[in-house]
Amino acid sequence: MTDNKGNHKLDPHYQKAKREGYRARSAYKLLDIQKRYNIFKRAFKILDLGCAPGSWLQVTKKFAEDNIIKYNDQYYHRDNYIILGVDIKNVSPIEKVDILRMDFTEPIFQNKITSYFDGKIDLILSDASVNKSGNKFTDHLKQIHLCYAILELAKIHLKYKGVLVMKTFQGSDYDSLIRTFKPEFRILKTYKPASSKKRSNEIYLVGLQKK
Repeated sequence: MTDNKGNHKLDPHYQKAKREGYRARSAYKLLDIQKRYNIFKRAFKILDLGCAPGSWLQVTKKFAEDNIIKYNDQYYHRDNYIILGVDIKNVSPIEKVDILRMDFTEPIFQNKITSYFDGKIDLILSDASVNKSGNKFTDHLKQIHLCYAILELAKIHLKYKGVLVMKTFQGSDYDSLIRTFKPEFRILKTYKPASSKKRSNEIYLVGLQKK
């Protein structure tokens, strides 16, 4: 949604989300990323960090269900998918999707992942954002710190050749994050979806083929 609460309903992406049944306009950011990089290819075990209000989970479920049919062959058949969403906020239920209310930066969450997925994860998504204070510099540093926590989690739980997508903010420590991120993946892309607000400094890091 737009920052101006009085005008957010005029936003075309907001209106489109309402028509198509998505919980938020952010669904189109993930759809843009998928269209560009095909991140859901053969993804059956998927973790969504900072999943509130659930629009990314809605998109994820759609592609996971499609994959059951699409990759039904002798080489890569799966009978089911596993999707886990995590957020400190309450998220309304979505059928066949598990949602955990907790802070994913807490050490105990590592145990939750291990027991839930029973193996490595195909795709980790994060549209998580720190609570903005209005100070762009402070918010940027907090978001970068969050991104490092997500990257460490991916190092442990993301499978070989898996995919990581996460939101960050451009600013003074952005280049340092890129330098840390890059060695972990064969391909690193930075992408600002068409549905992102032009004035926003948000950008998405897409790590393809984890080493």
